[in-house]
Amino acid sequence: MKRKILETLVEWKNGEERKPLVLNGARQVGKTYILEEFGKQHFENVMYLNMEIEGDIRNFIEKELSPRKIIQFIESTKRQEISPENTLIFFDEIQASERTLTALKYFCEQTPEYYIVAAGSLLGVAINREKYSFPVGKVSDLYMFPLDFEEFMWALGYDKLAEEIKNHYANNEPMPEASHHVALELYQKYFIVGGMPAAVKTFIKTDSFLKVQVVQNEILNQYVADMAKYADTATGIKIRACYDSIPAQLAKENTKFQYKVVQRGGTATIFGEAIEWLNMAHITIKCQRLEHGLIPINAYMDLINFKLYMGDIGVLTLRSEIPLQTILSTIETDNTFLGAMTENYVAQCFKAKNYRLAYWQSEGKAEIDFVLQIDGKVVPVEVKKGRRNRAKSLGVFMEKYKSEYAIRISKKNFGFENSIKSVPLYAVFCI
Repeated sequence: MKRKILETLVEWKNGEERKPLVLNGARQVGKTYILEEFGKQHFENVMYLNMEIEGDIRNFIEKELSPRKIIQFIESTKRQEISPENTLIFFDEIQASERTLTALKYFCEQTPEYYIVAAGSLLGVAINREKYSFPVGKVSDLYMFPLDFEEFMWALGYDKLAEEIKNHYANNEPMPEASHHVALELYQKYFIVGGMPAAVKTFIKTDSFLKVQVVQNEILNQYVADMAKYADTATGIKIRACYDSIPAQLAKENTKFQYKVVQRGGTATIFGEAIEWLNMAHITIKCQRLEHGLIPINAYMDLINFKLYMGDIGVLTLRSEIPLQTILSTIETDNTFLGAMTENYVAQCFKAKNYRLAYWQSEGKAEIDFVLQIDGKVVPVEVKKGRRNRAKSLGVFMEKYKSEYAIRISKKNFGFENSIKSVPLYAVFCI
């Protein structure tokens, strides 16, 4: 599958001051695949080392951190020459070996001519739990997410439609009605399939949502297994409880995360560590409340109040057990939970673009779903699941903070009116 991150990897390869690269992200987002594909396309050889199973190499690094000696040992073990110019050295599942992570510092300092990449799931969790010494400043950090909607279209063969969407977004011109309709149908499919590569691959092969959900359930089971493996028993139970509560959290009229929904009498003291675990594992997406819509928005984050979304909309669809016909229906309903799920989809899109997520509430009932900082401007973003999009909140925010423009995401076509840019749900990846 074509992934945007490949371009970033090529830029890293061609960079003048290249450091070892660590690719982080949730399980099953395609980290191993994309690094192997990158190696095949841009190097003569790939030295792939899974640190969960390479016991001899792992044990050697436990005693020796010299990059040249490590390379010599790998060459003798694998009986394959490692050329600085033509070999990509790939340490996979690096969270299984703290010393290998530490060794990256010395690869950076002593042997910068070698191309070194590493991938890890739950790397943030492992570092936090085991007190790993992360080589800060000596590696390049890169995060990978599930396929966004544009990548989903590419996978299904709709490259030209994706390009058409980007052109109409840039020009604020409505899409032809036929193209608009096709794009909305694809969006509804993405809502169910999501962006986990295994789920997308199954959908392409079978065209079956039920078989897709079998795959998604297997991914969920892996998440649950990790909660037990990478946390003590008591914390693992709390992590599972917080994760399981997300559909109920989103179903509330006030979707701010409430610990009492997890457990009666629940508090941040009890569940705060569990929330942090989920975020570090990239299984969830955190959206902080914003106290003021001013530049820079990071300075006005309320660190206590937040919303919590699932990292993949397809997994949320499975976990919530919402009837698929509710998503696929062309008839608009007043299903408020579908609206909250649409917010989750948008949060996933923005996270993939590396936006810092925030929402805003006034002293009254006005609420802005997302507030972004774009080109030095504060931009309020309102999300609607359908075509009905009358709301006073955008006006309240724009008047209070003198916003130049706002964005309204819905099923309506592109447009610009009253300083509000209308963006169809399928075009969020353009923002």
